[in-house]
Amino acid sequence: MLSRSRAQAALQSGGRVGLGLTILAGIVAAGVSWFAIVEDFTILEALYQTVLTISTVGFREVHPIEGRSQLFTIFVILFGVGAMLYTVTALFEVVVENQLGRIGRRRMERRISDLSGHAVVCGYGRVGRIVARLLDTPVGVVVVDSNPERARAAAEAGFAVVEGDATDDDALERAGLDRARILVSALPTDADNVYVVLSGRAANAGLHIVARARAEASEPKLARAGADRVINPQEIGARRIAAFALQPAVSDFLDVVMHGAGAVEYRLEELMLPQTAPVAGMSIREAHIRDQTGALLLALRGTDARFLTNPEPETRLEPGMTVIAIGTNDQLDRLHRVVHDAGD
Repeated sequence: MLSRSRAQAALQSGGRVGLGLTILAGIVAAGVSWFAIVEDFTILEALYQTVLTISTVGFREVHPIEGRSQLFTIFVILFGVGAMLYTVTALFEVVVENQLGRIGRRRMERRISDLSGHAVVCGYGRVGRIVARLLDTPVGVVVVDSNPERARAAAEAGFAVVEGDATDDDALERAGLDRARILVSALPTDADNVYVVLSGRAANAGLHIVARARAEASEPKLARAGADRVINPQEIGARRIAAFALQPAVSDFLDVVMHGAGAVEYRLEELMLPQTAPVAGMSIREAHIRDQTGALLLALRGTDARFLTNPEPETRLEPGMTVIAIGTNDQLDRLHRVVHDAGD
């Protein structure tokens, strides 16, 4: 990426082209007027003499000139050649910027076309920036944002980027939404988030959609539009403040296990039991999950979406259940192999 957005650079270069052409036209007009009035050239002869002077091609004058007209010709040469070089340089920059932009877009499009099962984050503001960083996994994250500066920041952070309006179906299509697994809509307005959720659900029925809501009244609308989860950052922030005020140690520990924010290496993980999992149909005691993996099973979520916390050893592990456990990275990797990989 360039130090500023290509769109802004191209716009500025285009402005310099316009300025250069304006200056050049002014010098030509001054030259034609001078030669026509002072030297009594015809308009065509005056224009021809002015263009010859600015272009410095070395042809002889239309009519011999001397004295003050020679001084004026020196002025036309110096300022005319300078304006012409300025204009040509700015025009070259526009061409180069456009070419670099096309190359960059094609490279980004190829990168996104190779993704599958990725996350699409719409909006790279204060919320979207953090979400994208936390979601950054080997499958990849694609950021969609219409602001050139935010799009540049996302690209510099290493994310695939679509610079465009997330409420535009074309931008979502370029983000590979039909192949994505997760859609996060973190746009500034609830109306835009509703539109993105509707478009996302229509494009990919299997998407897991999480949407941001500013107003409480917007939460049911986003759910009806197709969001699996609706998050109100203000409400979550208030709950966090209260939790840190009442139970700071518990809140710190949850930060560690949920986000890895600290030296403790434990984290939470959720895994769904596939139909062919070796432990499917076994009780927790028979599966020996703790003995095999070292991970601690905290809860089970059945296919009815109800949670069973601190399940008894005789609880059956049924296919389709979600296992929620805590452990180190190695322990959770072993749990993944026992619960999921072995059943693939």
